[in-house]
Amino acid sequence: PALEDLQRYQQQAMRYSVGRAALDAHAQEPATTLDGVHVRVAGNIELHDETGFVLDFGAEGIGLYRTEFLYMNRDALPDEEEQYRHYREVVERCGPLGATLRTLDIGGDKLVSHVKLPKEANPAMGLRALRLCLRESSLFRPQLRALLRASVHGELRIMVPFVSGLAEVRAVKRLLAECHAELLAEGVALPRLPALGIMVELPSAAAIADILAREVDFFAIGTNDLIQYALAIDRANEHVGYLYHPLHPALLRMLQFILRSGAEAGIRVSMCGEMAGDPFYTAILLGLGLREFSMNAVSVPVVKQVIRSLDVSACEALLAEAMMLPDASDIEHLVSERLGPMLGTRISREVFDPMSHRP
Repeated sequence: PALEDLQRYQQQAMRYSVGRAALDAHAQEPATTLDGVHVRVAGNIELHDETGFVLDFGAEGIGLYRTEFLYMNRDALPDEEEQYRHYREVVERCGPLGATLRTLDIGGDKLVSHVKLPKEANPAMGLRALRLCLRESSLFRPQLRALLRASVHGELRIMVPFVSGLAEVRAVKRLLAECHAELLAEGVALPRLPALGIMVELPSAAAIADILAREVDFFAIGTNDLIQYALAIDRANEHVGYLYHPLHPALLRMLQFILRSGAEAGIRVSMCGEMAGDPFYTAILLGLGLREFSMNAVSVPVVKQVIRSLDVSACEALLAEAMMLPDASDIEHLVSERLGPMLGTRISREVFDPMSHRP
């Protein structure tokens, strides 16, 4: 790079480092809005030994443990005992903060060498995640048994991905009950079944969120896939990536219905997609009623600071305006225009900008 470009980026990096240090110094403080609403900000992990790292960044427990990474890049599949050890460690490290462990989510773009998948023209919509687990019970049952055993050691919640309808939820509940009965018969002390929830990441699940909410203990909104499937675009495709809009009116209406359905059923609703970790969207999500976020570790202090700088009533007013606009670009412009005055000088733009995909 030219010397002036190099100097400019060095100065920006220095400002960013200073800002990050200030944010990280307050990482363990609660995420409470100006009007006294507490918001839970948890962390996402892929491996069990990342738990401490995420908690050090101020995460209030684990909102998403992607257990499929335990199955990848190895010579043999993990057995029940190995899975139990990993899950137990995560749960014990989190203590009363709790951990949500997602069941095996492979297929599509995530492949495991020891699991044979059929050749499919469109694997993203084929035999993957929960569909594969329900078909291959020899793969699913050891994981469920390991999760049940680990639940004895702390606050563990089980979450299943890629749910498209009620029948799948009931099939999981039956299988989980069978594994629970087996372990009890083997003399394992299991006082209760852990909370069971689903990822709401398919438009069909979003459309019947009111029905599904009566069958499960919690929802976790997976915006990465929900946006992709709702808008029929591959976000990794350079030709259509410009259509990937988290503030598309269709998505906001889906999120509103999901959150309302969860509230009416009295269950917890969190969000663990990339949208949750982008501070540009925090105000809109608070306005929608979201009170549980989960994200990668480095986003936690930033989003917590943004939450501490916002007033829920102002976020609700912003949302009301946004819901009246017809296009994602209009909504993005509105949010961008209002964020500055809403946040004031409480958070440095040198810190805010690098953490966001938005200007």
